[in-house]
Amino acid sequence: MELPAIKIPQFELPFDIPVLLHPPIDHFLVALPVIVLLLELVNLVLKKRAIGITSFFLLLLTVVAAVAAYFTGSTDGKEAFPLLSEAAQGKLKAHKLLGTYLVMLSVVVLVFKLLSAMIKRGLMKALYLLLLVLFVAGILKQGKDGGELVYKYGVNVEKVQEIDSELDDVKEELEDLKEETKEAPVVQAVKEKAADVVEAAKEKTAEVKEKIEAKMNEVKKMVETPKEKAGSAEVAPAATTTQPEANSTH
Repeated sequence: MELPAIKIPQFELPFDIPVLLHPPIDHFLVALPVIVLLLELVNLVLKKRAIGITSFFLLLLTVVAAVAAYFTGSTDGKEAFPLLSEAAQGKLKAHKLLGTYLVMLSVVVLVFKLLSAMIKRGLMKALYLLLLVLFVAGILKQGKDGGELVYKYGVNVEKVQEIDSELDDVKEELEDLKEETKEAPVVQAVKEKAADVVEAAKEKTAEVKEKIEAKMNEVKKMVETPKEKAGSAEVAPAATTTQPEANSTH
């Protein structure tokens, strides 16, 4: 079952939050409400005012830690999100959503602590303890999910992110090689087809060239034949003219 999406109003902080500050704050956030719950259970028997005051200040510190965890988690999440897989990104979004609910619940628990101190009734105390138990359960689950994000998905683990980046590069190179392998037969077929076309063009050119040469030879013969006839005609009159001259000599 997914929780309805809610958001805490965003505002600009007057300072930058360092990266990787989220894990140490989380340790305090997990420990504080557990200590408060143990104190409240002990105080059900001892009924000491000092224990009640101590648990109140610890709850106040818990609210501060929850707010700090939210903002430091947002900073770390923005840093890690683009480098994560889709599954890890989904887990990180769910982790942030639960964290948002826990921040609000921490304030509610603090308010009910004040009400239980002002209204000395068993019902108010029971409601406060119930909310505190729910808050502790949520914090423990959030801690488990955060550990899973780190150890299973490598969120903000530099070495894991480097390996993931290298793995992505290898996958991209593999995809490129697959594409080239797919294109290779096509390219080879195109080259063979182009070679066939070029060869056919050469043969066609040779045929056309032969036909042109044959036509040119025919034209040359047609031109040379009249010239030969004209030469023969000139030689014949000259021979006729020479014969009378010879007769007159006799």
